Parts: sequence; C-alpha cells; structure tokens
Amino acid sequence: MAYSFKSVTIRTDNSESGMAKINELWADIMTGKIPLDFIENGAPVKGLSPISSYSDYDSDENGKYSLSVMTVTVDFFADMEKAVALGKYIKIDESGESITDCANKAWSKVWQLTASGKLRRAFTIDYESTVPAEYTKDGKAHCYLYIAVK
Repeated sequence: MAYSFKSVTIRTDNSESGMAKINELWADIMTGKIPLDFIENGAPVKGLSPISSYSDYDSDENGKYSLSVMTVTVDFFADMEKAVALGKYIKIDESGESITDCANKAWSKVWQLTASGKLRRAFTIDYESTVPAEYTKDGKAHCYLYIAVK
C-alpha cells in the first residue's frame, strides 16, 4: 500500500540535537522516506509547495515547539501577504547560496529583532518557506518567514 501525507509533525527545540532532528525530517521527506504529497515520482508537483509551520511553543525560541512540514497551494502565500498587510505577521525575506544559509540568515534576523525589542513575537504560529536556488530567477536560495506579531 502506498501512502501520501499532507503533513508531518515533530516536537523539537533549537538545540543542536533539535536541529539534527529537523535536518533528519527534511532528509526523510526529500528522499521519499516520508512521502508528502508535494512530490510525485521524485519531482515537485506543480502548484504545490512545502512549508514549515512552528506552533505550540512552550515559551519562546528557547523552549520546545511543534514543527510541521505541510503542503500548501499558492493561495496560502496570497493569504499570508494579506495577514502581513493587516499587521498580524511580518515577513522576513533572505537569500543565500543554500537553503541552510538563507534560513540561518532569516532566523538570525528574527532573533536579533526580538532581542532588540523591535519585534514582539506572538509565539502562536509562524511559517517558513524555503526555495532552492534551482527554482529561483536570481539563482539564489530564498527563505521567507512569516512571523506572528503581538
């Protein structure tokens, strides 16, 4: 029997072992060990994108949280842009040589803004979309974060 999932969730944190769990999850998704429905026969399905959602925070970025990787349609991004316009979220956009590079830049920016008091995070549900360089016009990987604000 073949399975295809819309989402998968783990409980983790930002420790070194927590980051290893996240990397292992993504490796399992990208190799098909965990078959999320945005990939079919080893290729991305047109109109579907994987995103990560961060929710169920114990406290802040220092505590445990739930990380879900799920499939969304393009409507998700339009809805998130509306939420940004309404002041419910801020959008952080970083690029880099790799997905890891741009994601590290984006999250570092969030943590820096939070520490400085310029960003008041709600710690309800945040979203991350990373795009590999081979799928972008500028040849760089991109990370888009949608961070819930108070």
